[in-house]
Amino acid sequence: MIERDFDIPFIADLALREKQIQQNYRPVIAVHKWFARRPGTLFRGLLLSEFASKPLKDCFYEGNDFHGRRIADPFMGGGTPLLEANRTGCDVLGYDINPMAWWIVNREIEHIDLKKYSDAAATLRNTLEAEIGPLYRTRCTLCGSPDAHAKYFLWVKTRACGQCRARFDLFPGYLLAENVRHPSNVFVCPRCGELTEAEDRRHPGECLSCHAPLARGGPAGRNSCKCPHCQSVNTYADAGNGPPQHRLFAIEYVCPDCRKHHSGRFFKKPDCDDLERVHSASTRWEGIHPRFVPDDEIPGGVETDRLHRWGYRHYREMFNERQLLGLEISAGLIDAIADERVKNALATNFSDLLRYQNMLCRYDAMALKSLDIFSVHGFPVGLIQCESNLLGIVDPVKRTCIGSGGWANIIDKYRKAKAYCDRPFEVRHQGGKKQTVPVRNEWIGDRWNGNGKKRHRIVNLICGDAAVSVLPESSLDAVLTDPPYFGNIQYAELMDFCYVWLRRLAGQHHSAFRVRSTRHQDELTGNVSMGRGLIQFTEGISRVYRRMADALKPGAPLAFTYHHNDLKAYYPIAVAILDSGLTCSASLPCPAEMGASIHIKGTGSSIIDTVFVCRSTGRIPQKWISQSPEEVAELVRTDMGKLTLGGVRPSSGDARCIAYGHLTRLAVWHLRTDWKRDDETSVRIEKVARWLFDFGGWLEVERCLTIERAEQPFALTPMVAEHISEYGGEDEISF
Repeated sequence: MIERDFDIPFIADLALREKQIQQNYRPVIAVHKWFARRPGTLFRGLLLSEFASKPLKDCFYEGNDFHGRRIADPFMGGGTPLLEANRTGCDVLGYDINPMAWWIVNREIEHIDLKKYSDAAATLRNTLEAEIGPLYRTRCTLCGSPDAHAKYFLWVKTRACGQCRARFDLFPGYLLAENVRHPSNVFVCPRCGELTEAEDRRHPGECLSCHAPLARGGPAGRNSCKCPHCQSVNTYADAGNGPPQHRLFAIEYVCPDCRKHHSGRFFKKPDCDDLERVHSASTRWEGIHPRFVPDDEIPGGVETDRLHRWGYRHYREMFNERQLLGLEISAGLIDAIADERVKNALATNFSDLLRYQNMLCRYDAMALKSLDIFSVHGFPVGLIQCESNLLGIVDPVKRTCIGSGGWANIIDKYRKAKAYCDRPFEVRHQGGKKQTVPVRNEWIGDRWNGNGKKRHRIVNLICGDAAVSVLPESSLDAVLTDPPYFGNIQYAELMDFCYVWLRRLAGQHHSAFRVRSTRHQDELTGNVSMGRGLIQFTEGISRVYRRMADALKPGAPLAFTYHHNDLKAYYPIAVAILDSGLTCSASLPCPAEMGASIHIKGTGSSIIDTVFVCRSTGRIPQKWISQSPEEVAELVRTDMGKLTLGGVRPSSGDARCIAYGHLTRLAVWHLRTDWKRDDETSVRIEKVARWLFDFGGWLEVERCLTIERAEQPFALTPMVAEHISEYGGEDEISF
């Protein structure tokens, strides 16, 4: 079982590596963007620890078949627990109130004929090339070839001066590219707009064209910019003037003829032909009566209010005319496909493509690539925006994609994702070498893609609230999930950006798409604009856990991941476990985030999740029932030691979240005997808060850890590691 057989150092090592480049370990996640996906290796480890008959290290790289086991996930999100369970032969049951989550997990799991998909995708891209390919060409400044491929179009926001009405650029800076992935720094001339390469970033010299001095900093900053014509100060954003306008000022391109003898990237200032292509796309768009471009208004919200402040009122306003033209044509071609599964796959590709094909994408001046709209968990509106080549660029020799954000990239990722479903693998690291290990006799899907009499699998995915599900008692062998955490990341607000398009293209045949928005009154996040707080979050989690606990077989686990920087966010978790009548039998640490992620880098946030394991009956080691903050601190040190053995370097934030897990588990243990789940929600929350306060909470645990660090700096050697106690033995308590 998990409490005894889950190998923290082994899984920590795998999970930490997976989160660095998750698509290399679990290519299936490339089916479509979803947020905060937990490591597949973690949930595989939980499944094997619970159901396999061998030690985790021995069976992890082998094929496993748990046919007949039924696993549920009441918050399926991106689908990781269900994918891992389905892969090992389990019947799976998933719920999510978000239609996009329901759609994505369906596409991840359902079988598709890869040849049919690849043929249809090639036809789509070839047709687009004939229709709009010339709009993505440019003339090479080196050899003069008119057939160079525009890779990225860079646009700067402009504003009309409130005083003299002249329009001017809002450049926050003039450094276009750094000399990291290009031999030199590339600067935009503030006077003539030509591009000049310079060795010294701090002292770039003068423009090679007009000899004006070059500068790194620009005139726009702190929401204001001085008009270069009349010197009056103008503020931005200005919602009263409608959505922002942009000017094309640079292009990164690829010249097939010059690539072999050219060092670095290709940059240019747009010429007359480039500007004519922009005009041509705009003219063509004006003559179209779109069927698939949404006219939905952007509703107010925590994240969408930022768009309103910039003057965006409709989703379509976040795209330029060339993007709208290409997307409308793409959707029409997909809509005409007869094969339902192929059509759904390409519709999913279309939805995922949107995050790169919009005018909120930014250009990374160091990495020299487009940052998609969801590179941070919000709607960042910058002053410099990046438009990617819609078709994508393929190296004719290597057959690999150049750049990102086009159809070629999305198709290639999807093909690899579904190939992985047919032949999953694991990645093993030994002696500094990386080895891809095929795992035979495992596969992801509702039916087998190949010869032989492989049985179909039961896959039941429901777009709805798990709290109102009807499940027979003792029908589930496990519940594995990554529930929402009480925070202000509004995934539904973000996913509406894709949903309003996908609903037009594929929604007419699916009841889940009848709603106009993925937002739901029962969504379990903190949301000021929808009046949701800690009480609502607690009640929602509790309803779901109670329903799942009633359906679990006696002693079967409800295991879930969780972490938050505030101990108060754990109160609802403790209440939900207690309301469900379960006991928390373990709180195990595992890496779940990448420290370098844009949305958490430099914030002091933890990358460590706690895996809470809860059962109706079982056993727990006596030493896990800590009686003091000092004993909790010792458990934290032991967990940090195991993580260290797995290659993790635990931070103070990690120690805090590990401690929160143990404190929550202990609160459940001590409150369970006289818990009254019919008390008012605020009363139940207060009981948890009071117990944690009386015990000493994080402050006392932190004090003990600080004292221990002063007495003995934390460093776990192999000799010390041998003395880390394992689960089991005579010192156990039954519950």
